[in-house]
Amino acid sequence: MKVFISADIEGTCGIVDVDETNINSQFCMYHRIQMTKEVSAACKGATAAGCNHILIKDAHASARNIIPDMLPENTHLMRGWPNDPLSMMSGLNSNFDACIFIGYHSGATKDGNPLSHTKNGRAYDYIKINDELASEFVINSYTASYYNVPVVFMSGDKLLCEEAKSLNPNIYTVSVSEGVGSASISIHPEVAIKEILLKVKEALSTDLSKYLIKLPESFKLEIRYKNHKDAYKASFYPGVALKDTQTILFESNDYFEVLRMILFSI
Repeated sequence: MKVFISADIEGTCGIVDVDETNINSQFCMYHRIQMTKEVSAACKGATAAGCNHILIKDAHASARNIIPDMLPENTHLMRGWPNDPLSMMSGLNSNFDACIFIGYHSGATKDGNPLSHTKNGRAYDYIKINDELASEFVINSYTASYYNVPVVFMSGDKLLCEEAKSLNPNIYTVSVSEGVGSASISIHPEVAIKEILLKVKEALSTDLSKYLIKLPESFKLEIRYKNHKDAYKASFYPGVALKDTQTILFESNDYFEVLRMILFSI
């Protein structure tokens, strides 16, 4: 069994402030360690379920957050960014049997996490797909679906865990925190680690086909920028139209083209 893991940091246990996500900040190391422990727990759960190949994509900021020697020896870790349209899912292909998301967070405008955002939070107010606000989890789950890879597990904030069930009610989740305004309430970090290991093992020990997410037949991508100049620039991408001075629209029947457009949108 081959498993792909995409790991972010804003949905890890205990995190609350942007300084804690910045690799150059003195406050970041603890949360990098917790991120690594949660990823490692998922790897151990996958191994216990019979997985013999694990590829991890460090998918936060510089993609240099996970501490490699804290991972199990049967893992492969992609650090840095190839800068391809798959982005946080770089390395995924149709040869994988399952996909896991660790440390994911609510999308832009949502109140489930004080660090809620979607993709480039400095540039975007929000991203919508087919008129629905899209989190990074939605965008990346559709990427997994594009390659026919089931999404079996996700850990992150409570609201995102609830929203994951709307894509597929069979997805296993572990809620590690709940946003309250600019604060968060988290479970104990060791409990998060134990629950992730257990639930990943359970998920991968069942019929994986039930975790496939249905990919829409067509896509309408809407991106609202914080700055009208960025929307104007993006409007010159082939097929993009301005909805208003800060918002662009792009439509396609091919999800890869949506991902390609997002790659070039900044």
